[in-house]
Amino acid sequence: MSATASSNASAEALSNLRIVVESNPSDSRLSELGINSWPKWGCPPGKYTLKFDAAETCYLVKGKVKVYPRKGSSSSSSSDEEFVNFGAGDLVTIPKGLSCIWDVSVAIDKHYKFDSS
Repeated sequence: MSATASSNASAEALSNLRIVVESNPSDSRLSELGINSWPKWGCPPGKYTLKFDAAETCYLVKGKVKVYPRKGSSSSSSSDEEFVNFGAGDLVTIPKGLSCIWDVSVAIDKHYKFDSS
């Protein structure tokens, strides 16, 4: 019985993992965060399965992506209705512990920073 309670708590925690998108943040906000000093990462169009072991904040310089958060361990558990779109000009916060599929339609070029806590 305690295993069931633990599973329910885990499922509830996963459902609270939300991607936060801030569209077109001001230059002063980007400067305050030090975006240009962050490392860069990019990828070509395609589908990528990712797991975030640390919270990430990223700023997309180029690209467009649709992210499908995955609930639980089943690969068929993400539904077409549940996704987050973001692209060039967006500041995005991705929570620690999130598993997701990135469906990249336009090649990504981004600055990123992992939360050190």
